[in-house]
Amino acid sequence: MDIQVFTFNPIQENTYLLHDGQGHGLVIDPGNSTPGEHRRLKQAIDVAGLQLEGILCTHLHFDHILGIEFLQQQYHCDFLAHRQDESWLRNISGIAAAFGLQVPDMQLRLEKTLKDGDHVRVGDIDLEVLFTPGHSAGGLCFYAPKEQALFCGDTLFAGSIGRTDLPGGDYTTLIGSIREKLLCLPDETVVYPGHGPATSIGEEKQMNPFIQD
Repeated sequence: MDIQVFTFNPIQENTYLLHDGQGHGLVIDPGNSTPGEHRRLKQAIDVAGLQLEGILCTHLHFDHILGIEFLQQQYHCDFLAHRQDESWLRNISGIAAAFGLQVPDMQLRLEKTLKDGDHVRVGDIDLEVLFTPGHSAGGLCFYAPKEQALFCGDTLFAGSIGRTDLPGGDYTTLIGSIREKLLCLPDETVVYPGHGPATSIGEEKQMNPFIQD
């Protein structure tokens, strides 16, 4: 599985393009929000000759979904997330404005949902869905066991964890999600977060002060 990382929008959100080398592709958390960012992501998809077969969202905070409308217009694919985050799709421009950003309003509909234990299979890509609420009520992570790769959105960062002061967030729930669903993964698992650099499960077990016993 090939993984390309893009950092988009003023919140510096990480967007991931996955493909299997045989023309099958997925995007995780498309944060692209400007014409230039749209071009960068589209060029990467098209140069690789990909059939984009889905958009996966770890959660539906505005900075992780700004590129969904563009990708759907270009590639006619569904986006998938957890049902409990659906309320964040209402008044996207208003929510962004509360963070000092001006973005066009979007009418997004969550027509396909994911839950804990589901698998997303596209070509040779196989992602297990882990339900990890706490940063948001419907937080998800996507784990590729063959590649030992984890796409965790804003659940876990290098040396930190996601904020829990937004609606649907809860600190105790987040810590439980990390300990019960993520720290049991192999230490070698590479962690690809929603912001900042990649890390590993083993490194976070040793160095992350927020998840120490």
